[in-house]
Amino acid sequence: MEMLHYDFMQRAFCAGGIIALLASVLGVYLMLRRQALMADMLSHVSLAGVAAGAYLHYNPTLTGFITAVAGSVAVEYVRRSYRTYSEISIAIIMVGGLSSAVVIMSLNQSINKSFSSYLFGSVVAVNSTELGLMLFVAIIGGIFFYIFRRPLYQMTFDEETAKTNGLPVEWISLGFSVLTGMIVAAAMPIVGVLLVSSLIVLPAALAIRIAPSFTAAIFLAMAIGLTGVFTGLTASYEFSTPPGGTIALALLAFLVTGIGLKKLIVKLNKRFNHRSRQEEMQEARVFSRFSEDA
Repeated sequence: MEMLHYDFMQRAFCAGGIIALLASVLGVYLMLRRQALMADMLSHVSLAGVAAGAYLHYNPTLTGFITAVAGSVAVEYVRRSYRTYSEISIAIIMVGGLSSAVVIMSLNQSINKSFSSYLFGSVVAVNSTELGLMLFVAIIGGIFFYIFRRPLYQMTFDEETAKTNGLPVEWISLGFSVLTGMIVAAAMPIVGVLLVSSLIVLPAALAIRIAPSFTAAIFLAMAIGLTGVFTGLTASYEFSTPPGGTIALALLAFLVTGIGLKKLIVKLNKRFNHRSRQEEMQEARVFSRFSEDA
């Protein structure tokens, strides 16, 4: 294809593919743990790090990455203080991160002009440093999910039982939160702060709805995420639309279409089963009549 002749598009597809696979797996765990808003929260927290890096003349990508990881650790500790109302930790950290970003940006008005790529993403502008960071996060994430796949599975559905079985729940949960912050920060250059949750939540939302098992949901989410990112990038190149928004719309279209097809199949199965039962009852009546005549 013509667009793959350009170096920036090659980096875009490589970066998008790496994050799509990793973010989709993360999304399945977050949704089942009822922490879907955590990705959105950490993206807003990382915005404070990006603003601080731009203000202090450091690399905004690295400062945003460090801030997101620090925010994920803070969420885990606040969550332990509010065990009954764990979602409060997300609200508290989000307020702190977003308000810090607003204050830091107000200190230097020139920062606001360069924030469009961080808010909405610019995957075609991914540089070698950001691509290397994504690859590093992908390796760490792959190792973590492989080693702790069974403990994470137990903790996802019943954390108390996992603790009773002797699993170090608090440490694994902390590691999972840190990894979430790393993935969110790495995904920001692709879809931006405002849309980063779409890359994590939408593939998982569809996979959980139609997959027959947990393992199938993992692989299906990865396939949906990868297809959505590649479709969005292709459409963005062809129609000259923003890559982040186009990817999010592609994933949303997949979700709506998938749920619609699922409902249609269920209705058709019900009608088919209903007709089959009616035919069986009619055959039974006919058979009983023949039996009486005999």
